[in-house]
Amino acid sequence: MELSLRKVICAAAALACAAYSAPLCAQPAASVSGKVAGLSGVGLAGATVAVKNTATGQTTEAHAGPDGLYTVSNLAPGDYEISASAEGFSALAEKLTIGAGGQQQKLDFSLSGNTAPSLGDLGFGPDQTKGSAQDQARLDRRSHMLKIHQRLGLITAAPLLATIITSTRAGGRSGTTSGRELHAALGSATAGLYFTTAYFSIFAPRVPGTANRGPIRLHKALAWIHGPGMILTPVLGAMAFDQRSKGEKVHGIASAHGVVAATTGIAYGLALLSVTIKF
Repeated sequence: MELSLRKVICAAAALACAAYSAPLCAQPAASVSGKVAGLSGVGLAGATVAVKNTATGQTTEAHAGPDGLYTVSNLAPGDYEISASAEGFSALAEKLTIGAGGQQQKLDFSLSGNTAPSLGDLGFGPDQTKGSAQDQARLDRRSHMLKIHQRLGLITAAPLLATIITSTRAGGRSGTTSGRELHAALGSATAGLYFTTAYFSIFAPRVPGTANRGPIRLHKALAWIHGPGMILTPVLGAMAFDQRSKGEKVHGIASAHGVVAATTGIAYGLALLSVTIKF
């Protein structure tokens, strides 16, 4: 009798456990499905979809088919972080909560591109895209020499202006010997600085294929005026100085000294402005 009672109790306990666990065992699994596409709406074949359970950290991955469609099955209830990624596109993540009852969730992704076309994509080979140390050294040297040219050009403007100002004491009725000597000294200093400045521009290495902008074209065009002028002005000035020192009136070609000097000064000033003022 005792044995029969024990059997009845054990059987009742087994039935109770089975009745309690049956709903859990029978609970259907949930799934998430959708489409991974670009901004144009075209599906991204092979895109990766990662489903991460935020509580357990377990991650399940799936890959989109040719049309960008994906499905991730057998997901337990809980909170998930679902991300989609594809080569050449920015990854995108969404949060999703799956409840009990075997829900079928739908989640679409629209990814935006994150990379510009490479030089290789544009048809340039490795030999064409590889930098040349020699070309870089040439470019660095040119940049360095042109910076010196610019600085010396600004410095040259000071004695040039002083030479023009002292010209009133060098010629005419108010001209004096000391005034002529000061004017000649300033003119010589100006010429020396000018040709030093020109050296750094003329001998700066050329970079093939470099186009000159509007201000640079004007700057170079004006050089064809003040360049020869800087050669003629000291020569004519020396002739005029010699004539005045002998007590003669300035005559002949030497009388063009003032006009040539003024034209040279104006052209030089415009050349400075052409690379200072943007237009």
